[in-house]
Amino acid sequence: MIVMNKETLNARRLLCPLPVIRTQDKVKQLKVGDQLEVICTDPGVMQDIPAWCRINGHKVLEKKSCDHDYIIVLEVGA
Repeated sequence: MIVMNKETLNARRLLCPLPVIRTQDKVKQLKVGDQLEVICTDPGVMQDIPAWCRINGHKVLEKKSCDHDYIIVLEVGA
């Protein structure tokens, strides 16, 4: 599979629901198949963003935490 584009969204120091809103706004600028790496400091995103992805047809490729960052990589769906 060829990745069309990979973007990074810095949502550090934002609290719920802002990381999800910023993710939604960024995904609107991307194309189907593009990947978005979202970097947050709010641990709630580990549940909130995957739930938003399920509802909106996007795929979570990776979830991880590193130091004080929570990182989610998603693929934009149709």
